[in-house]
Formats: sequence, C-alpha cells, structure tokens
Amino acid sequence: MFESLGFENYTAPQVAVGLALILGAAFGLLAERTRFCFRRSLVGEDRKQAMGVWLTALAVAVLGTQAGVLAGLITFDDHRFMAGDLPLLAIFVGGVMFGAGMVLTRGCVSRLTVLSASGNLRAVFVLLVFAITAHATLKGVFAPVRTTLGSVTVALGDTVSLAALPGGALVWSVLIALAALAIAVRSGNRVTTLGLAALLGALVPAGWIGTGFVLYDDFDPVALQGLSFTSPYADTLFWTVASTSIPANFGVGLIGGVLIGALVSAVAFGTFQWQSFSAPAETGRYAGGALLMGIGGVLAGGCTVGAGLAGVPTLSIAALIAILSIALGAVLTNAALKPFGESAYAQPAE
Repeated sequence: MFESLGFENYTAPQVAVGLALILGAAFGLLAERTRFCFRRSLVGEDRKQAMGVWLTALAVAVLGTQAGVLAGLITFDDHRFMAGDLPLLAIFVGGVMFGAGMVLTRGCVSRLTVLSASGNLRAVFVLLVFAITAHATLKGVFAPVRTTLGSVTVALGDTVSLAALPGGALVWSVLIALAALAIAVRSGNRVTTLGLAALLGALVPAGWIGTGFVLYDDFDPVALQGLSFTSPYADTLFWTVASTSIPANFGVGLIGGVLIGALVSAVAFGTFQWQSFSAPAETGRYAGGALLMGIGGVLAGGCTVGAGLAGVPTLSIAALIAILSIALGAVLTNAALKPFGESAYAQPAE
C-alpha cells in the first residue's frame, strides 16, 4: 500500500520512524494521564484501579488486532511469536527476572520511560542500565546466556496460538476482551480514565496494521512491528552512539515519541517534578532491578508491553507465557520484600 501514499522522497523505513514517533507520543501522553503500569496493577496500593486501566487497554488491543487479522490486513504467521519451537525455559526465566526487576525499580519499562520524561532521575538511571544490559544480552557479553537458555525448546507444532484451539481466533479474542472488560468496569475508575485507556489500547493495532499493511512495500520492506520497549531501547542506545553510521528505525522513533508525549503531558498538567535517589542502598536496588529487566526482557521476548499489551493480542502462546511469568516474578518478589518492610530501602527523595 505504501506506493500509493505519495511519499516520493521517502522510503517505507523512513516513514516508519515518523509513524513510530506519532504512536509513541500518543502512548506517552495517554500513559502519563492514566498512570498506565503493569507493576501497579499487580502489587501497587491502587492495584484494582491500575488493573482496570491495563485490562481496558488490553481488551481494545485484542479486538483491534484480531479485527485486522480477520480483515486480511495483517498476519502473524511469520512473526517470532509464532515459532513452532517454543524457547520455554528462556521465556519463563526471563519473565520471572523481568517481573522481579520491575518490582525492585518500582515500575515496568514503559512506566519508567514516562516517569523519566516527568523529571524522575531514578527512572533515567534505570533505563540507561536497562538499555545497556538489553543490548549486551542481544549482541554482547550476555548473549551466551540467551543462546543457552533459548536452545531448550518445546515443539508446539501447529498449536502456536490460541487460534489453533477449539473456537478459533474469534472466540478466544472475544473471551479475553470480555473477561478484561468485566474486571475493568468494576475497578472503580472514572469513565474518562477508562476511555483514555481504551485509546491507549487502540495504539497496538495501529502499530501492527501501520507497519504490516499501510507501509508494506515489496521493494523496501518494513518488518511487522508493534509497541514494545526492550529491543527499541537497545536500538536507541546503538543509534545514539552511532547515528552517523546507522539510520533511526521504528524502535528509535517509538522511544523518542513516548518521551516527547509524556514530557508534554507532564508539563501541561503540572505533574513534572524533579526526583532522585536518597541513599546508596536505594541506588543499588534500582541498578539490580534494571539489570534483571534488561536480561529478562530479552529472554522473555518482550516486556509488559511488547509481550503483554502488544503480544497477547496476537493470541501467541509464547506471549501469554511471557506475561504470566512476568506477573509471577513480580508477585513473588513483592512477597519476598514484605518481611523487610519499606524501611529496608531508602524512600525516594523529591
């Protein structure tokens, strides 16, 4: 479809960066307004409300994505989520690591990105360590860990997604969406908040359809990509230090857009506030959490957005295992920290 859009002076990959900037800016603004965060929905003091926001976004993402599949606009047949040999050990271990890390840092990567644009220097520090660690796991010193754990696979055959189970994609999509919305409407959130969460969820199919259909070009193809943060942060790190040698891609545009959108929202609504660490012990906790998330995000195949919000709508078994493993890691880590109390760690300083 790309050749009919009239971008005579730009290639599909270049326009993909612009698309990512727009999607990222919308995500940043909406996530800042709704305080969108998977960690909060599991272990936060307001987890009921946070879960309502997250599940509303998920319901819309599932319905929108599968509508695109049903209309023949996109297909996930060749996507990594649909690999016949499931790297079960890597996904499970990585998911648990990521979940533990996001509890230690008090935020998943998407939330920390929004916070960093809102003046939170702790979040900036975590994201720097996260990006370096993720890149090291993809292509650096931690790559042997990825390849070793990834070599342990389970053959799924044709059952790589819920669409292969009785009922097919339509039934499973509706069931997931209805279950999510049933919880969301009882979360105690205002209708406007859930409306903003629904708009955030709509960004997921917009990303899939935008890269998989609108920007499809036989001569200069763009990879089918959705919202995610793990690989994009590794790409952004590499592009930042070598931008004269490599062009920006979808991931770089997405991260940049989220930062811009969150910053605009924080300034416009008066929530921008400088925050930093208050003690070395707190810095160590956040550094350890960032390390766990960097390695875990790569092993699991994505973060709470990449494997969760954008992954689950593909109906992939791998994505479902990843997000459930992340949830398990978060809950177990939070339970392990409870006996020590919050006083065991220095409180954030403003």
